[in-house]
Amino acid sequence: MIVAHRGPWARIRSRGALGFALLALMLSLFIVVPAPTRLLLPLGVGAPELSGVLTLHAILAMLAAMPDVRSSRMSRWALGVGAIALFLAISPLVRFPPVARAADATLQATLGPAYASDFAPPQRSTSGSAPVVTALARTAPLVIADLFRPFAADSARITRDIVFARPSGEALTMDVYRPMIGAAGGAKLPVLVQIYGGAWQRGEPSDFAEFARYFAARGYVVFAIDYRHAPQYRYPAQLEDVRAALAHIASHAEEFNADTSRMVLLGRSAGAHLAMLAAYSPGAPPVRGVISYYGPVDLTEGYRHPPSPDPLRVRDVDAAFLGGSPAQQPNEYREASPITYATRRQPPTLLLYGGRDHIVEARFGRMLRDALRDSGNTVVHVEIPWAEHAFDAVPNGPSGQLARYVTERFLAWAVSPGNQSRMK
Repeated sequence: MIVAHRGPWARIRSRGALGFALLALMLSLFIVVPAPTRLLLPLGVGAPELSGVLTLHAILAMLAAMPDVRSSRMSRWALGVGAIALFLAISPLVRFPPVARAADATLQATLGPAYASDFAPPQRSTSGSAPVVTALARTAPLVIADLFRPFAADSARITRDIVFARPSGEALTMDVYRPMIGAAGGAKLPVLVQIYGGAWQRGEPSDFAEFARYFAARGYVVFAIDYRHAPQYRYPAQLEDVRAALAHIASHAEEFNADTSRMVLLGRSAGAHLAMLAAYSPGAPPVRGVISYYGPVDLTEGYRHPPSPDPLRVRDVDAAFLGGSPAQQPNEYREASPITYATRRQPPTLLLYGGRDHIVEARFGRMLRDALRDSGNTVVHVEIPWAEHAFDAVPNGPSGQLARYVTERFLAWAVSPGNQSRMK
């Protein structure tokens, strides 16, 4: 029997292929296995959103193993490990089409078959009779090429660090994003107010600046606002700060060519919670809509039944925000829960949640959806099965692309001219 001699480069290639395949498998496992600790949470968030890159990674590992698969056990292992990694990595992309179709169907069923007429991709114009928009909206929920390139930072006119309040002597600021080209005739633009997340304990207005630039380039004046942080400042300080920001926006709208009669609030996580509270609670200013990216809904239920695993220790976060447990602060937990106000007439709401969220579980999005619908309110609910909390931290991942696609359409419908009846 003649045994073919394998040179040193073949052995190096086999070892490299196995190492590459093992790395792809280790990362791809976080698409199906939740992160048990805060340290590993970025992997749980990022792995599904980097599915395109991980799919390519697994394919390259398998290709590297194939030349030696007959002569090397290590190459055969690399091929098998790579195949498992490929199966895991590609799963969000395989599941994407039916989820996107369901999101489109939900938009049409909720907003009406004519909702698309409110969503007309804007055209460039040099006249003074209409706002000039510098970029077009997404035409598809997923662009494969975008999975492999960074999120394009659209150009916008940015005014930073505008002080809008000084509660307790602490300056709170906002950043304002506007289209690069304005309408000479002065037609006012709709307003999007962006509120950052961070467990009510951290963050700043510059968070998700690319997202703000994206929507500014599409014809919105985006106000990214600040608020005081827990545990130094407890609820309702944060809500008071959001209300102060909205009052400042209303009183200075002319400076930014902003139409506050066409205003939508958008937040992420803790910021989504504050956006919903600011839109829903008694005395709220009139808004055309509110958009929640994975926002807490029922703080009492969230405290009593935290997720498992619980990488952020939800109970500690809630207690720092509200000053104790539900047994110690029952009124605060009730008043600070957006679902408390779902029985009243509320502005149209878009809810976006990850099906694998281990900070704010997807069931809370469904709870609020059902409560709002039972009260006759307009609500669009989109659940992304593979997504973790903060899924749009990778904005060009499949979840970020789908969320942006849905958000654009909901926004265009909500702020379309002549729809004052949509305001609370």
